[in-house]
Amino acid sequence: MPAGSVWDEVLDTEHAVVVRTYIERWPRKGRPPEKVLIIVVEPDEETRCRCPRCGRRGPVAEVEPGRRWRTLDVHGKRCFLECDLPRIGCPEHGKITAAVPWARHDDRFSMPFEEHAAWTAAHMAWTRAVAELRITWEALASIVRRVTDDASAGTDRLEGLREIGIDEKSWGKGEGKYLTVVTDHAAGIHDVVRARAPQALICLDAFHVVKWAGGRLDELRRRLAAELRAAGCEDQAATLGNGMWALRKDYRKLSPGQRGALAAIAADNKPLYKAYLIKEQLREAFKVKGEDGKKLLRGLIAWAQRSRIPELVKLAKTLTRFRDLIYHTLDGGPSNGRAEALNSQLNALITRARGFRSAAALIAMAHLVHGGLCPDSPYA
Repeated sequence: MPAGSVWDEVLDTEHAVVVRTYIERWPRKGRPPEKVLIIVVEPDEETRCRCPRCGRRGPVAEVEPGRRWRTLDVHGKRCFLECDLPRIGCPEHGKITAAVPWARHDDRFSMPFEEHAAWTAAHMAWTRAVAELRITWEALASIVRRVTDDASAGTDRLEGLREIGIDEKSWGKGEGKYLTVVTDHAAGIHDVVRARAPQALICLDAFHVVKWAGGRLDELRRRLAAELRAAGCEDQAATLGNGMWALRKDYRKLSPGQRGALAAIAADNKPLYKAYLIKEQLREAFKVKGEDGKKLLRGLIAWAQRSRIPELVKLAKTLTRFRDLIYHTLDGGPSNGRAEALNSQLNALITRARGFRSAAALIAMAHLVHGGLCPDSPYA
């Protein structure tokens, strides 16, 4: 068997021919020199001197000697592919660096290395991944972006799409650091959807609608507590504070202590307890759905309007404004639960990576891990 044939099989890269191999020793402070494996390769006749954009062959204009690409380690040693890389004259794209079959254009990593790095990034903390791969955080982020871009280019990710959920996600501290920025079920996004997809049926997610009621309930609780403190009724104000979680939670999930706090509120503060009942009736409307759910919704809107409690009147106006969209949900429309669940998964990615320095890096990582774009490990 020829000397290069074993390495040809090890590299397993189509159209790449191994010329020779040698070891370099890189000095390290206070440690023995690092042994680095260099594999000298060249493209075969079929792929030599071709434009990376159009694939046309062109004449050699100049040659960069000894260009290197990091590839998969061999027996724990860092390994590089080395090749004299020509710049060619393409009839369409002018002077350009020739393509090589083992790496993407203008990249310094081989494609097997990048696939392994992307797989590693998807399955472990980035701090550990960059240490194991012996590359920088920025290099890993660039690799993930390139791998996901290539995988997305060959995949129709909208094929068969019928329903979507829209949510927002903050990826860092400060203003403007949001992914897929929308206002939670606000009119602005509805206008965009109606303009871009007039056939879409817009549904409001139950979680956010009940959250509107919970927000108004909290506003009322804080106002009443402040009035009680101003009147010198500190004990009653403290009861409202202690009952905060009892007012926020689903009645079925209350602990015995929270049930007691809610009973005290029912006895001492009728307006706040009324607001709690309206919030729970709204929750129940989404559970029963259909015409029964619509009747409950109409009833609680009328109840809130007649209450003369400012916070509940505001809630009634909001529910009236979006009543048709809530009806779509009560008629069996989709839930936004998947989008909310993805928020938690994105939080896990951010935590595992110890934060991302750009939105693009997190987007690429989300596509890689949760978009079905993660490649198989070369070692699998």
